[in-house]
Amino acid sequence: MNKELNDKENQKQFILTGNLWKVMVQLSWPAVIAMVLYGANTVLDAVFVGQFVGETAMAGVSLTYPLSQISVAFGSLLGVGAGSVLSIALGSQDKETQYKLLGCVNRLSLICTAIYMVVTLVFSKQLVAVMGGSGEALTLGNNYFRVTIFGAFFWVHGLAGNMIIRAEGKMKTAAWMMGAGLVVNAIANYIFIVLLDMGVEGAAWGTNVGMLVYTVLGWVYFGKGYASFKSKIFSFKGDKEITTSIIRLGMPSLMMSVMTLVQSVVVFNAITRYGTTSDVAFYGVVNRIFQFLLTPIFGLMRALQPAIGINYGAKQYDRVIRSYKIFGVAAMLLTLPFWFISMAVPGSVLRLMLTEQAISGTHLTYFRTYMAILPVMSFIFMAMTLFPAVDKGKPAMIIGMARQLVFYVPVMLILPRIVGVSGVYYGSLAIDTVILLWTLMMVKKEFNSLRVREVMPLCFSDGNSLAKKISKTT
Repeated sequence: MNKELNDKENQKQFILTGNLWKVMVQLSWPAVIAMVLYGANTVLDAVFVGQFVGETAMAGVSLTYPLSQISVAFGSLLGVGAGSVLSIALGSQDKETQYKLLGCVNRLSLICTAIYMVVTLVFSKQLVAVMGGSGEALTLGNNYFRVTIFGAFFWVHGLAGNMIIRAEGKMKTAAWMMGAGLVVNAIANYIFIVLLDMGVEGAAWGTNVGMLVYTVLGWVYFGKGYASFKSKIFSFKGDKEITTSIIRLGMPSLMMSVMTLVQSVVVFNAITRYGTTSDVAFYGVVNRIFQFLLTPIFGLMRALQPAIGINYGAKQYDRVIRSYKIFGVAAMLLTLPFWFISMAVPGSVLRLMLTEQAISGTHLTYFRTYMAILPVMSFIFMAMTLFPAVDKGKPAMIIGMARQLVFYVPVMLILPRIVGVSGVYYGSLAIDTVILLWTLMMVKKEFNSLRVREVMPLCFSDGNSLAKKISKTT
């Protein structure tokens, strides 16, 4: 027991005092592996559906995929919020908040799942239709979506629990849990789709089974006392201040996911209106590849969260600033090899999921346009971690909402009407370029504020209770 406690304390001290490049490497490589494995779950579904079911099924699953990610959005809400609360609590040694955290997360998981399941089960077909689904694609998409709904609790709670583990700095543990879930998902997909010929429903059930395993492993981790904080795994006791803080700090992540859904609604409707079923399937595949190539960045995002949160809780603001810069550059460099391969041989990548569709030169141009900005997106996503980790959820939420509502909605309503389907790809590139520049300006402003705190710490001193501090509005 003493050895375990010493290991946990050493991990925190390493984050507080170690060389930040070494901190980045130690925290990031398992986090990157974890997120790549998690992202592979979505690509895995598409590969199985594309290879063994067909193009129309691929279009239906593509339309439904953003809807199925709503449960992931709730998991991110709880995981990012609770992770931010926990890392600050670890840095400030707030034992009370640490002990109460899981009870709040468990209760919120049940509430979020209940709301999601009621709404989506009642309106599943209408929601797929809103995405632009019609005919057989609508039917197949609805069948896939309804099955994912039945596994919603495991999507929500499993992701939240894993993100809490990452917030402790236990990236290796989080990674092997994700790896176990992916292996189970792959085996289940093969059984359900290939052996039992269950089609798109088989793909959804395979993912549900993988998420079940993922969740159970989290329960074992917390239940056996492997966490760096004391907790009760099956507690449902809430705390108003901690719950408010979880929701407030996790809301930017939820809003980003919701706004991504809004973006998907507008984009898929534009493609449906001005293109064909093949165009819908093509965009769905391109978007999945884009999201998968972002997973190394997502991994460094999760690793950055404890690095910033624990140092911020300990009032080491210069290390907060340097952490953002180091992780942002590292994420960009890590993404480049995968990006180069995709840009060099896009046809080979696309054919993994589009076996029936002819891929033209125009398609390759669309693909390269959509992917062009991907490496520098790391600085946007690191900012989405930075702000909640320093107890400021509002800037991250503004970035996420503005990207979709202020830019994507009007651009996708107007540009495809003028230039057709190509407007989706060129418009996306222009929007993300603007968001990148705006985000960097907001980050610079926050750095200036942190530097002031660094030189005038007494002006910003307050009580020791994290719950009191983080319950204030930003």
